Amino acid sequence: MPSFDTIIIGAGPNGLAAAHRLASKGAKVLVLEAADAPGGGAGLAHLSYNLDPRVETAMNLAAHGLEWLDRNLATTVLSPDGNHLRLEGAVGARIAGDLPEADRAAWAALRARLLRFAAVLSPLNQMTPPRIARGAGNPMGKLAMIALRARMLGAAEVRELGRILLTNVHDLLDDELSDPRLKGALAFEATLGGWLGPRSPNSVLPWLVRLAGQAAGVQGALGLPKGGMAELGSAMARAVVAQGVTLRCDARVTRILVEGERLVGVSLASGEDIQAARVVSCIAPKTTLLGLVGPRHLDAGLFTRARHLKARGGATKLYLRLKAMPDFRGANLKDRLILAGSEHDVERAFNPVKYGRVPDHPGMEIVLSEGSLSAIAQFAPHAPDDRDAARAAMLAACLAQLEVHAPGIGALVERADILMPYDIEDRHGLPGGQWHAGELSVEQMLFLRPLPGIAQYRGPIPGLWLASAGCHPGGGVSGSAGWNAALAMEAAE
Repeated sequence: MPSFDTIIIGAGPNGLAAAHRLASKGAKVLVLEAADAPGGGAGLAHLSYNLDPRVETAMNLAAHGLEWLDRNLATTVLSPDGNHLRLEGAVGARIAGDLPEADRAAWAALRARLLRFAAVLSPLNQMTPPRIARGAGNPMGKLAMIALRARMLGAAEVRELGRILLTNVHDLLDDELSDPRLKGALAFEATLGGWLGPRSPNSVLPWLVRLAGQAAGVQGALGLPKGGMAELGSAMARAVVAQGVTLRCDARVTRILVEGERLVGVSLASGEDIQAARVVSCIAPKTTLLGLVGPRHLDAGLFTRARHLKARGGATKLYLRLKAMPDFRGANLKDRLILAGSEHDVERAFNPVKYGRVPDHPGMEIVLSEGSLSAIAQFAPHAPDDRDAARAAMLAACLAQLEVHAPGIGALVERADILMPYDIEDRHGLPGGQWHAGELSVEQMLFLRPLPGIAQYRGPIPGLWLASAGCHPGGGVSGSAGWNAALAMEAAE
C-alpha cells in the first residue's frame, strides 16, 4: 500500500495552498482530485477578489504562468437606455456617469465606512479563529485583538458597525442612496453567490467579508487573470508539482479509513487504498463528514449538526459562444458588467427561487472576451420540481435580459451552456450547488464555520483536518483556509 505523510483531498485553491505549504516544510504530500484536471471550482468564478497574498507570494504564481490582465478592474452598471454608471477603482472609488451629486457624496461616505469596517475583519482571514468552548484553551488573545481593532474605530463607529450588522442590505442602501442603478448594483454585489436577498436579515455581514478581501494588496479590488480564473488553478497546480507534491487527477476518494479511533488513510473509487497519518479534506465539510467519514465515526450531535449545514446555491453559470462581440449600448466591454436593475429587482429575483421557481429577471455579472460571454446569473432554484424545465426557463430569462441591454445579441449566439446549482453540485461535488461549500450566513462564519467545535481546521478524528471554502474564512478563490490549516498543523506538531 503506498504511503504518504499527508493526503489532501481536492485540488482546488485551498488544497493546493495547503499542499505547497506542507511540502515546503518537508512533508511527503499527495493531492487527490476527482476531476480530470486540478483547480476545483475556481473556474466557476469570473474574478479574483480575495486571493491570499501569502499564497500568491509563497507559491510564486507569476513564475508558474499566472498573468493578470487587470488587478483593479472597473465595473460598468448597465442601464437599458445606455445611461450607464462606471465604478472605477476598488469598490467604486470613483463613479463616472450621470449620478446626482447627493448620491456621489453619500456613496463616498458609505464606501469609506464599509471599508473601515471590513478592515477590522481582514486580519481574521489569516488566522485560525478562536474556539469558544470550555477546556479549549485561552482564546482571549485573539478575541482581544479583534476587540482592539474594533475599538480603534471609536465608540460612534463601533455603534454604527453593530447597527448595520443587525440590518439588511436593502435598508442600509435605502437609508443612504437614491439612484436605483447604484443601489441595484450594490445589492447584487452584496448578495452575489449567496442564499440571501437584499432584505434578508444579517445580509450586510457577508458583504463586509467580501470587502475584506484584496487583490494585489488593494482592499476590495477585483483581479482578472489572463485566460480566466481556471488559469489561477493551473498555475497553483504547477507550483505544487514543482515543490515536489504528487498530484493525481481522476482519483476520487470514497472513504476516509479509520482504525480504532485514528485515521490511517483513504480509499479510492478504483478500489486502491493509500496510507497516511494525516488527511486534509479540502472538499465541502458536509460531504467530508457525512460521506467520507460517515455516522459510524461521528458522535450523534455532530452528525446531526452536519446534516443541517446550510448549503443552498442560488447562482448559475452561463457561457455563450458568440459570432461577434455585442454592443451593450456603448459600455466598455473590457469592464466587468453588472445587470441588476434596482435593489427591488434583485429582491424580486430572489423571491421565486425560495419556492423552487425561476425568476423572470435574473441579475448578472458579465465578463466578455473575444468570441465569448461568461456570466454569473442569480438567483436560480437549487431544487426545482423539474430540472430540465428550470434549466430551459433560466436560459431563456438570461437571454431575454441580455437582449434588453444588448439588442441583437441573440442572433450572435452560436452556442449556449448553462449550469444550474444542481448541475454545479453534480459536476463539482458541491452540496446544493453552493459555490462557497457552505452558505455564508451569520451562524456559519468565523468560529462557527463550518460547525462549532471543528471550526479550527481540526476534524473530529485524530489526523483529520478540514480546509475547504466551507471553513473559515470561507468563500471565494483565496487559498486562505488551506494555508491557515497548514499553519495550524505545524503548530500542533
